[in-house]
Amino acid sequence: MTEPVRRILLIKPSSLGDIVHAMPTLAALRERFPQAEVTWLVKRQWAALVDVIQGVDHVCAVEPGLAGWLGRVPDLRAARFDLVVDLQGLFRSGAMAWLTGCGRRVGFANAREGSPYCYTRPVAVPGGAMHAVDRYLLVAEALGAARPAAPRFDFTDRPIDREALESLLAAAGLAGSSRWIAMNVSARWETKRWPPQQFAEAADRLAEAEGVPVVLIGGPAERPETQAVIALMRTKAVDLTGQTPVGLLPGLLRRAAVLVTNDSGPMHIAAAVGTPVVALFGPTDPVKTGPYGSGHVVLSNPVDCRPCFRRDCSRAVTLECLTGVTAEQVVRAVQHQLGRSRTSGSS
Repeated sequence: MTEPVRRILLIKPSSLGDIVHAMPTLAALRERFPQAEVTWLVKRQWAALVDVIQGVDHVCAVEPGLAGWLGRVPDLRAARFDLVVDLQGLFRSGAMAWLTGCGRRVGFANAREGSPYCYTRPVAVPGGAMHAVDRYLLVAEALGAARPAAPRFDFTDRPIDREALESLLAAAGLAGSSRWIAMNVSARWETKRWPPQQFAEAADRLAEAEGVPVVLIGGPAERPETQAVIALMRTKAVDLTGQTPVGLLPGLLRRAAVLVTNDSGPMHIAAAVGTPVVALFGPTDPVKTGPYGSGHVVLSNPVDCRPCFRRDCSRAVTLECLTGVTAEQVVRAVQHQLGRSRTSGSS
């Protein structure tokens, strides 16, 4: 690429975990084009997270629906981008890349819904299982960026966010450096959700054995799942569900000793900020979308049909891939993670 690149548009509108997966590609592009301004196109609901990602100069928030997307086209065309990178790989994102009028549009050759026809440079993806983080980095490499030895997930630690978190944690009785276990009991797909009675049993056993608070987290729409777990618990949990805007999640999860979670967006944020994860996987594949990096624990029950990537289950024992994971397994895994963090904290 010989022409200068001064303005880059990165298209990755959703979802929460996918946005986190794209962060190392952003970091690699910033190193490749250090003088460029980067605009990130994202759905409005996730814009606050992109706003705290280092290396993003402008956030282009898209409202829901076709009108919301098309309403951003005039501003995007006026920006006169030198390079558009589409990491979403769907018709709508590919069309948005084309509608910018930019002459250099890059995306995956195997993207869906005809989106590769919108690219001037489709990037081939090798066969075999590959984590989403590494797959996205193929685009940066195709543009001349060096593959990082350790992919970077850089969030901005803003004073205003620290103050908001300290106030929230103090009100919940978690002030200072007290150790606590974060627990995310929801997920977008019902087939990704470990049963509430098993979450409750694991939370009770951890609270009693470790003497540390269990803190339930999640968005406002996930309150029913949280309440179902709390109703089954013997011990008292700290409920922060709906109290942490998405932009505060990196700071919140950085403070947790460990996160116990379904396959979900918070799982990826915790891994990105270096918090040990114990993740429960059913129909999805941790090789492709598990917590990135070393030191995390993924639990699933091996059945012959997983990973099926289905949002329903036709097995005689429904969701056996998840329900077969016991609370005892989760407790042991969390205790292992807590032991690791104690050791690293004392070194």
